[in-house]
Amino acid sequence: MEYTWNFTSVFTYWNVLAVGLLGTVKLFIICTILGLGGGLIMGMLRYSKSRWVSYPAMLYVEVFRNTPVLVQIIWFFFALPVLTGIEVSPFLAAILGITLNTIAFSSEVFRGGIQSIEREQWEAGKAIGMSYAQTMRRVILPQALKRMLPPLTSRGIEVFKMSTLASIVAYPEMLQQAKLIASYEFNPIEAYTVVALIFFVVLLPLVQLTYMLERRFGKSDA
Repeated sequence: MEYTWNFTSVFTYWNVLAVGLLGTVKLFIICTILGLGGGLIMGMLRYSKSRWVSYPAMLYVEVFRNTPVLVQIIWFFFALPVLTGIEVSPFLAAILGITLNTIAFSSEVFRGGIQSIEREQWEAGKAIGMSYAQTMRRVILPQALKRMLPPLTSRGIEVFKMSTLASIVAYPEMLQQAKLIASYEFNPIEAYTVVALIFFVVLLPLVQLTYMLERRFGKSDA
């Protein structure tokens, strides 16, 4: 049986798609900034020589790395209000789930980047009278960040795609809006195809940027 495509019924609701794209971009910006910023802090805590600092950080990372983001969003939306009495909106539940998961994964990128710096760099900072924090800030992190840019960019791309998971709590991002259009027009194939194409158009430049960073910094480290 041949299928007759009809994208007109999707683009009739361009305003609905625009709301979804705006919701996706909002999630992406907030979760990326908080996730990577928190990942830097968590990565430094994991690298701490104090077990009282590194062990809790390690526990946090393992919990959020080894549980699905979808389950985390659902838990924050349904369970957290029951346990605390604090109402959690779909937007906040999505922010919590995606951000905390991003912190856990990006912290490993930061920790690996810090560990990749030669021990002599630490000793050089100590030799000229720098404290641990000063050596980290002025010597280690500037070098490590150059090596971490490609994987961190890839993590940002994953955050953008993870935004679709917010549809489970009816947050108006792209996938949720596509579901809405499909329920009106009974055209799920066209609706989800348009969403896939929008994601492709938005993410393709970011993917190319990741490749460029990998080539550039790969050569500089050679």
